[in-house]
Amino acid sequence: MSVSRFLEFLIVGVVFGVIEDIIAITLATNQKIDLQVIMVTLVAAVPFAILSEIVVDHEKFRSFLKSKFGKTH
Repeated sequence: MSVSRFLEFLIVGVVFGVIEDIIAITLATNQKIDLQVIMVTLVAAVPFAILSEIVVDHEKFRSFLKSKFGKTH
């Protein structure tokens, strides 16, 4: 994995995922945002970041989709 891909995974996948989850928790609940809430959102964000940034954005995955479903954009 290249450095730029890892940074994309880290920044876009994990950091934005945690921020998004904290915003959702803040809007949906009265839960005080503390270290425990941040850790739970981190645990939730990492698997989705791996899936979206490392698996789905990989060129081999795009090639697989093209071979199975035709032209993709």
